[in-house]
Amino acid sequence: MFDAQEFIRRAVREMQEQVKGKAVIATSGGVDSTVAAKLGSMALGDHMVAIYVNTGCMRKGEDEKVRRIIEDMAIKLRYVDASQEFYQALAGVVDPEEKRKIIGEKFIRVFEREAVEEGAEYLIQGTIAPDWIESGGGLRDTIKSHHNVGGLPEDVDLEIVEPLRDLYKDEVRKVARALNLPVAEKQPFPGPGLAVRIIGEVTAERAAVIREACAVVEEELEQAVEKGQMTLPWQYFAVLLPVKTVGVHGDRRAYGFTIAIRAVESVDAMTADFSRLPWEVLDRISTRITNELHQVNRVVYDVTNKPPGTVEWE
Repeated sequence: MFDAQEFIRRAVREMQEQVKGKAVIATSGGVDSTVAAKLGSMALGDHMVAIYVNTGCMRKGEDEKVRRIIEDMAIKLRYVDASQEFYQALAGVVDPEEKRKIIGEKFIRVFEREAVEEGAEYLIQGTIAPDWIESGGGLRDTIKSHHNVGGLPEDVDLEIVEPLRDLYKDEVRKVARALNLPVAEKQPFPGPGLAVRIIGEVTAERAAVIREACAVVEEELEQAVEKGQMTLPWQYFAVLLPVKTVGVHGDRRAYGFTIAIRAVESVDAMTADFSRLPWEVLDRISTRITNELHQVNRVVYDVTNKPPGTVEWE
C-alpha cells in the first residue's frame, strides 16, 4: 500500500542528493506542480524559486489563485507573462501533437531564460506516471505528447528533476493531503492549458471564448454540488470546436462556434467514464454559455469513455 509520509521523506532526501545548486520549479497551481513545489521547498529551501508562466491559455482567475497558493507556502515566485510569445509560436498550427511539442519547447525556453536570471541549473517538474506513459517511447505507443515529457526539446540547458515521476494521480492527491495542501482535491488541468481545449488554431480570441466557457462549466457544476443536486466529477471543462453552425439569436440568423462539455469520473487518469450529469444542470450550462458568449450558438455533451477517447480532446 502506498505510504504518503514515507514517500515524502524519500522524495525530499532524493532531491537533496540530486540538486547541487539552485533550482526553478514550473508551477501551474495544479495538484502535481504544487506538490512538487512543496517537496522542493522542503528539500531546498531558499535554493528553489517557483516560476509561473502565463501562456495566454490559463483558466479565468488562475494568475491570482497561483500567487496565493505559492505565497502561502512561503516560496519565492516569478510571474512571467509570455502569452504573446505562445500565441505567435502557435499561429497557424492545428495538429495536436505539433501544438504540444511547440508548447513544451516554448515552456523550456522561458524557464531557461528565467533560470539564468536566478542562477539556477535545475528545473523541477510535476511529471507523473500517466504523462510519460501516454507520451510513448520504447515499446509504448504515443497517445499524446505531454508538454513536460514528449514535448521537451532534445537540447535542454537545465537538469530535469521529477520527484513525482512514478506516482499516479490518486497517489499524488494522497501526498497533497499529507502535506495539508489546499489543492489536494482540485481537478486536473492540462500542462498546455486551454490550448488543448481549442481544437484547431490557438488565437487570443478563441482563448478568451474557451476561458469563459470553462468558467461557466466550473461554476455551474460546483454550485450544483453545493445544492446537493450531484457529486462533483473528477474533471470537468469545455472544449471549443473548429466548426461553426447556424443558429438563432433573438429573431436573427446566427453563425457561431460550437462548445462541447466534458465531465468524467476517474481515479488514476489512465481510464475514465463520462459523468451522468443531471439534465437541469446541463440546461443551465448551455443557456449561460449561449447567452453570455455571443460567439457561441450551440452546446453539446461528450458521452465518450476513456478508452476509446482520452479525457482531454487533444
